[in-house]
Amino acid sequence: MNTPRPRPQPNQYKDVEHPFAQYVRILGKGKRGSRSLTFEEATDAFGQILDDQVLDVQLGAFLMLLRVKEESVDELAGFVTATRERLNLPALSVDLDWSSYAGKRKHYPWFLLAALTLAQSGIRVFMHGAAGHTINRLYTENVLPVLGFPICQSADEVQAAIEQYHFAYLPLSVFSPKLGELIELRNVMGLRSPVHTLARLINPFDAPVTLQSIFHPAYRVSHQQTALRLGYANAAVIKGEGGEFERNPDARTLVLGIKDGISYETEWEMLNEARSDVEENFDLDHFISVWKGKSQHTYGEKAVVGTLALALMALQKAQTMEAAMHLAQNMWDSRPRI
Repeated sequence: MNTPRPRPQPNQYKDVEHPFAQYVRILGKGKRGSRSLTFEEATDAFGQILDDQVLDVQLGAFLMLLRVKEESVDELAGFVTATRERLNLPALSVDLDWSSYAGKRKHYPWFLLAALTLAQSGIRVFMHGAAGHTINRLYTENVLPVLGFPICQSADEVQAAIEQYHFAYLPLSVFSPKLGELIELRNVMGLRSPVHTLARLINPFDAPVTLQSIFHPAYRVSHQQTALRLGYANAAVIKGEGGEFERNPDARTLVLGIKDGISYETEWEMLNEARSDVEENFDLDHFISVWKGKSQHTYGEKAVVGTLALALMALQKAQTMEAAMHLAQNMWDSRPRI
């Protein structure tokens, strides 16, 4: 096991340039002089960040320069590669990697009920995310314990949860503490950083299928192309409701995906003719009541079934949208009312 190097101090670099300075210079040299990092540069740069070898002033400059420029595919792939190289996780068999980093503000987290319905059918679902980095949102970590599912704190707990529930959730701060720190800078910087993007792409346990959602449509292509660059064979990227992987019944859903290593694009029709009202407040008792089949929620149940259908297509459990919707509806209707 490598001994961590001491964190550098500013007074060490009065007479010699810090190794990370080159990457700040590449990004910040002006409209004509700046450029994106290569894959190799991005991998090295983010490795230095993860190894705590970068000064705070460099880190802030680097993250915000990237935010203004927007990350390239090579940069994102390099950042994810550096992260994955430093994960200390055992091999664990899961079917689906589901990232959950946005939190919900206008609607309940219906995507969670879709994920749990998949798990009840025997699909091994691994979900990862982070909570609290953006104020006034309801996060997965807030809701799962209310539904009776644990927030895992180790890989062993993930394995136990997968065996018991076919579902496990692990916070980003557990499997990558440094990324956990960086994502918390949202309220310090006032802006999201590339960490919010790259975290969705990590796929810690090498699941054969990944689901990712973005809020800003321009990032769909970046996620899809980065997944291809990373060698992910099957993936689905959508603009999900609130930024989570959740189909919005009130809108068409464009999917940029990968199937057996080949990229594709499909569009799913809206499920509602009129826009639905947002929730005035979150009543998790009502949310649980819908899950248990004791209450109904027209918008929510369409969101669950629609999200299930997207996941089933990504998993290749259905070959057409119609078949996926039919299977999703049957799975939801026949779910155990626990």
